[in-house]
Amino acid sequence: MQVVQDEDLLLALLNSAPIVDGKKVDNLPGSAGRELTQQFGGTGSQTEIAHLQRMRNALHDVIRDQADAHAALDSLLRDAFLTPEVGPTGIKWELQTSPDERLAVRAAMAWSEVTERMPGRLRPCANTECNLFLIDHSRPGSAKWCSMSTCGNRMKVRTHAHRRREV
Repeated sequence: MQVVQDEDLLLALLNSAPIVDGKKVDNLPGSAGRELTQQFGGTGSQTEIAHLQRMRNALHDVIRDQADAHAALDSLLRDAFLTPEVGPTGIKWELQTSPDERLAVRAAMAWSEVTERMPGRLRPCANTECNLFLIDHSRPGSAKWCSMSTCGNRMKVRTHAHRRREV
């Protein structure tokens, strides 16, 4: 199903700039970026990677509610549109954009779908030293960390240590 695959594309794109040893690392250039694009039907061309980097940065800003973020996203999507393809089982919508922009636009469409279908469930990791995002599929909607085994445990250890110092 395209929606689920594009949700995976969205998270892969958002999480392609992790913090490593205290510095943000861009994983899109090079073999990791080519592998990511090819996994979702792209080519891994330099132009495609550049579009994905701009889209990732715009989506980071929109999700974090930064000033002018929506204008940047709008400019990246300005030339993309959907056309209907009517068939015996209904209407199928085809994305019309350049091949190098297709993955970036699909990621933006997945962001829109996720935020509409699950408001507030796409969010940055609660660890302020992390640059990753999560889509909270839990029933109560209370997931805080990109990974319980890394950020979750780190934050719990810090909280515990802080409480012990206060005592």
